[in-house]
Amino acid sequence: MDGLLLLMVLIWGRNFSIVKVALRDFPEGPFNAMRLVTAMTVYLAVIFGTSARERLRSLTRRDWIELFFLGSVGTFLYQFCFVASVKRTSVANGSLIIGVSPIVIAVMSAIAGHERIRPVRWLGIAVAMFGLYLVVGHGVDMSAQTFRGDLLMMGGVICWSVYSVASQPILKRHAPLTVIALTFSIGATLYVLTLTPVLIATDWSTISGFSWLMMLTSALLALNLSYWIWYTGLKRLGGSRTSVYSYLTPVVAMIVAAIWLSEPISGNQMAGASAIFAGLLITRFVH
Repeated sequence: MDGLLLLMVLIWGRNFSIVKVALRDFPEGPFNAMRLVTAMTVYLAVIFGTSARERLRSLTRRDWIELFFLGSVGTFLYQFCFVASVKRTSVANGSLIIGVSPIVIAVMSAIAGHERIRPVRWLGIAVAMFGLYLVVGHGVDMSAQTFRGDLLMMGGVICWSVYSVASQPILKRHAPLTVIALTFSIGATLYVLTLTPVLIATDWSTISGFSWLMMLTSALLALNLSYWIWYTGLKRLGGSRTSVYSYLTPVVAMIVAAIWLSEPISGNQMAGASAIFAGLLITRFVH
């Protein structure tokens, strides 16, 4: 499970740069709509092409209400905030704000009574947060130009945290794949319906083949594979232990941005990466 969560972090950290590059000639609404449609198609194909479709019969009215809520918040609203934010803020700002999600998830989980966060794990969270600040806190651009993007990303963090915590009860009753496929499909459908006028008006011929490739890469890895890993982690490890891996996302994001987008890596960022790893080890393995 830890190996899978590290793979998820590598994918999500890289996804910041992938989306940023693709949005150079791919309008953000159509880009995200195509990502969601692609990922939804994969999920539904897996569900209806395997024995997993038999599990749909066991879903109750209460389950469908929960799934609709989760899809609305965790896919529709979150994806709207994330892609809109990436275009309007820097990789540093975006990864810093996303890095706050483990704290929000841990607090929400404790309030909801899903988990009890022991003092030593709060220490690990504090160490990792300090490392997170060292990685992207120094020199982060908080100007008016990025303020809207920063607010959108914070809105995405809240949506993702609610999604992660609120999904834990239904994950005790149903398999992660079933929950992911249905919540994602519900949210993706709402997104596409909302953007239908924009999609009709889009000049698809102006979008490069490379941007289409980036869209497919982001959909299959960041939305299909990584979502499945995330939900499996929630089911096996709980919200706070799974979400702590999000601390590593800014580290990966900084490295990829340095290589691909020529953003420099400072000594503070290297020291911060070490602190993040230390916080992760404390929070994940110390009981």
